[in-house]
Amino acid sequence: MQDAALRLKSLAEQLLGTPLPVRVRAWDGSEAGPPGVPTLVVRNRRALRRLLWKPGELGLARGWVAGDLDVDGDLFEALGLIAGLIWERDEDARGVWDALRDPEARAAVRGLIKVAGPFLPPPPPREEMRRQGRLHLHTKRSDKRAVSHHYDVGNDFYELVLGPSMVYSCAYWESPESSLEDAQRDKLELVARKLGLGPGQRLLDVGCGWGSMAIHAAREHGVSVVGITLSGEQAAHARKRIAEEGLTDRIEIRVQDYRDVVDGPFDAISSIGMAEHVGSARYLEYAKSLHALLKPGGRLLNHQIARRPQADESSYAVDEFIDAYVFPDGELQPVGTTVGLLEQAGFEVRDLESIREHYALTLRRWVANLEAGWPAAVKLTSPGRARVWRLYMAASALSFERNRIGVNQILAVKTPESGASGMPLRARTWG
Repeated sequence: MQDAALRLKSLAEQLLGTPLPVRVRAWDGSEAGPPGVPTLVVRNRRALRRLLWKPGELGLARGWVAGDLDVDGDLFEALGLIAGLIWERDEDARGVWDALRDPEARAAVRGLIKVAGPFLPPPPPREEMRRQGRLHLHTKRSDKRAVSHHYDVGNDFYELVLGPSMVYSCAYWESPESSLEDAQRDKLELVARKLGLGPGQRLLDVGCGWGSMAIHAAREHGVSVVGITLSGEQAAHARKRIAEEGLTDRIEIRVQDYRDVVDGPFDAISSIGMAEHVGSARYLEYAKSLHALLKPGGRLLNHQIARRPQADESSYAVDEFIDAYVFPDGELQPVGTTVGLLEQAGFEVRDLESIREHYALTLRRWVANLEAGWPAAVKLTSPGRARVWRLYMAASALSFERNRIGVNQILAVKTPESGASGMPLRARTWG
């Protein structure tokens, strides 16, 4: 077929009912669309078959991960232009059967079928998490499997993306010109100060990752730390770092579910980027578990991504791409819901700080690290896995910038019946 790009552009605009904001390049080398903008590269007809069999975000994601679709130009700009067609529409992308109700869209679908060739569904990329429905979520077994899917992809790969700090959560930026390592150190110190850590105290770090918070707390504040994770690779790397720091007498790293921790009480608990994995059905149980593990007057610092509330909360659906390729079984909830559940579990919420813009800056640095080390990243994982991470981090950065999602640090206290919270009268000041 000659000039496939013009045909694809016309069919896409007919189906979507709006002009395409990006340029299109097809497998025959033809191009169509506005000049001076990023180009969506359709490498083969298989990309179209993926979209026809799975319309919307998941079909696009499968094409991207498999390398059937690509972007020539700035990925952030391309996603920003496409977002209005996919992620920011008033309703989800229409499926084939919905489209068939509209004669014009029906004609566009017929045209795409003709261009796509043999109408067989390509298999999903091997990086996709396979599951049978979404039943039995957030059991100990399913949580361990989900965490392993995301985190057990190689510590060397994570170090390439995250940098020497090995902190996989939102950094805290003095300015956009700060280094990523300085911003991550400042975040760890911010958490330590909010928890009021000091010598002789005992800290539980839930979802301890590669041990960065545990090391910072023990080295800089003299506390004893128990760190728990469900990832064996994370635990092995954390123990190696702790040994190199000479802190094995003060830090214990366990491969353990939070529901199995029974050796409280602790003076403080940090939960940094962990609660997103808990699930809405289990969140109150999670909050009650942490409350029970604290001493009276003990503090919890909960650092958690939040989504915007919906008019009809029952309509909330997990993002298909994120669920299939990034955080299986992960769920986001509005920050108000989280605060309410923490209070229901017995906590007194004392401080809430939104650091949404900080996560956008952090993600852009991670994307830059990945792009700079692309050949090594592909070698350490797979081309598909590296492409998953590039897309997910770039799209997430835009979501934080546009206030589609946020991230908050919630400081809560297990205040005793006396009401003595142990908090200063002015916990923080505004500059």
